[in-house]
Formats: sequence, structure tokens, C-alpha cells
Amino acid sequence: MTSVRRTAGWLAALALTAGLLAGCSRERLYQQESYVFGTRVEVLTWDASEDKSRTAIAEVLREFDRLHRAYHAWEPSELTRLNAAIAAGQQRIPVSPELAAMLTDAKAIAATGDELFDPALGKLIALWGFHTDTFVPVRPDPATLAELVRAHPTMADLTIENGTVSSRNPAVQLDLGGYGKGYALDRAAAILKAHGVANALVNIGGNVLALGSKGDQPWRVGIQHPREPRPLATLPLRDGEAIGTSGDYQRYFELDGERYCHLLDPRSGRPAKGTQAVTVLVTPRPPGTTQAGTLSDAASKPVYLGGPAWRDYAHRFGIEHALRVDADGRVEVTRALQGRLQFGDDVKPSLVVN
Repeated sequence: MTSVRRTAGWLAALALTAGLLAGCSRERLYQQESYVFGTRVEVLTWDASEDKSRTAIAEVLREFDRLHRAYHAWEPSELTRLNAAIAAGQQRIPVSPELAAMLTDAKAIAATGDELFDPALGKLIALWGFHTDTFVPVRPDPATLAELVRAHPTMADLTIENGTVSSRNPAVQLDLGGYGKGYALDRAAAILKAHGVANALVNIGGNVLALGSKGDQPWRVGIQHPREPRPLATLPLRDGEAIGTSGDYQRYFELDGERYCHLLDPRSGRPAKGTQAVTVLVTPRPPGTTQAGTLSDAASKPVYLGGPAWRDYAHRFGIEHALRVDADGRVEVTRALQGRLQFGDDVKPSLVVN
């Protein structure tokens, strides 16, 4: 028996729209939705004119379309051209300044997290069939899987300098899917600010970034329960904060009663086990460092894959606000985040850590 699930990641912000629209003036809230990056995108502004909001959001959505086309890992793009050149053994491959900067940043994040966040695993993603929206439940050929694990492609294999990229490992195939939505959040924030929009919320498939507040209240979002269609908890956000969620419920298939999620462990080459979901909250970063949206997206992966060591991985990225739901459904949360969450009546953390 098999089944395939592609639960929309935006459910990580399940309480978003209902909570915002209830009891607030429609004149002060402007909302627009779209579909990009293979998921639902939602942008809301507060207390900005409709004309200003419409213009700003239109530019945000155009930017999302540009990023999607430019860095798609599986359709013709600058990234697929780079992957083809790496596979052919070419060296010093010219790339755009933006892609060079993204890869440099992603390489640093990967190193901090013991390469558990690894955008170089494109071949492994394809082997498991998670590179398409219509994936078919299949277990890879064991010999092919073992060979790719032995090849051990990582971001550390890349040299990025003077506008070029080289790889010492031809098995590297880049997929920025675990980085790009967060990067898009930061681009959206910059565009909204440039248009004079000070209060907004951007939701890309459950990766959420807040600007300012909703009047005298913070923006409030829901953290999706990984096994039930309801929020596990709600969380206030404001002033440049971002949340990223990684879970085994967003893209997965079941085969002979076993769940295989899209979050692959580079150590084994197999879908990760031991954790149902992880959420991290990232506060604004100092200038010149990885921005909050990008870090919330990328850092959630090593925290998820870290299993019992999840808190250590969060610490490495300077993240004090994190939550984990383990394989048995037990909720573990940092003390800093616990103080900000409102849990459902039937949810009680089993472990609170510093």
C-alpha cells in the first residue's frame, strides 16, 4: 500500500488569516495571495493605503517570480546550467553576483551545521523522487543509493571566488529549496520597506517574516500540529522576526506502512527519522550577516536532523527560540520560546531547556 502527501507548508501558519481578519478593520488590512515556489504565498500590510500596498506587493510578487525562475533546481535556470557544468567537470564556472553571494552564505550555514543543511544533495533528492510536485512513492535502488552516499557531495566541495564556482566533487548537484524561501522573505522585507510599508507579514509556505506590528498588537501566527489539522501553538511576531518550520508532514509518501519524508539525512542518504517537526524563531541579524528570513529557513534543517542534539544545533546559529516535536509526539521547547507561545489546551511541553 502506498500514499503520497504534499501538505501545503503554509499550514504552519494555519491561524494566520483567521486571526488577523477577526475583529480588525478591513480598511487597515490589505491582503494578497499568490502561488509560487510550489506553495501558497500570502502578503499582508497594516495601516498602509491600498494604493501603496498594492504597488509594493506587486513588486514583491514579481521578485518572487524572478527568484523562482532564476534558481529553480529542476527547470531551465542559472542553477541548472551551473549543475550541468559541474557534472561535466568544468571549473571556474561564471555565475551572477547574486548566486555567488547566495552560495557563499549557504556554504557558511552548512559548515556551521555539520553539513546537515546541504544544498549539494540534488542527486539524492532526485533519487528519492522529491524533485517534482508529482513524485511517485519509490525506494531507491540500494546500490545506487550507497554509491551516492559514498560520493558525499557537500557545500564544502565548492570554491566560490571572483564570480566563479568550482567543485572538486562532480556528484554535487545544487538545490536551494531549503534556502530560497527564506531568502525571498528577506527580499520581500527590503522591497516593502523601500515602498514605505512599515507593518507587514509575509508567509511563504509556512516560512513567515513580520515587519513592525498590527497596530498596537504583534502579528500572530500558528505553528502547525504535525499530525492534526490544527495549530500546535500560536506565536506573536514583530519587528523583523522570522520563523522557519521543517516537518515530516509537508512532503512525504507512505510505503508498506512506513513514512518517507522529503527531509533527507546526508549521513545515511535516507529520509530523516526521529523528529516530526521543528520550528525556529530568528530575531533580526546584524548588518552583513545572514538575514533573519534566510537563517530561519536554512537553520531549521540541521535542528530537525540533529534529533536529540537539536538544542546544540540551534545554539550554533545563535537561536534561542526553538521547538521540537519528537517521533512520539512529545513537545520540547526552549525556555525563551515557551514564554511567548500559547499552546492548545491539550498540549503540554514534556521538556523545557535553556
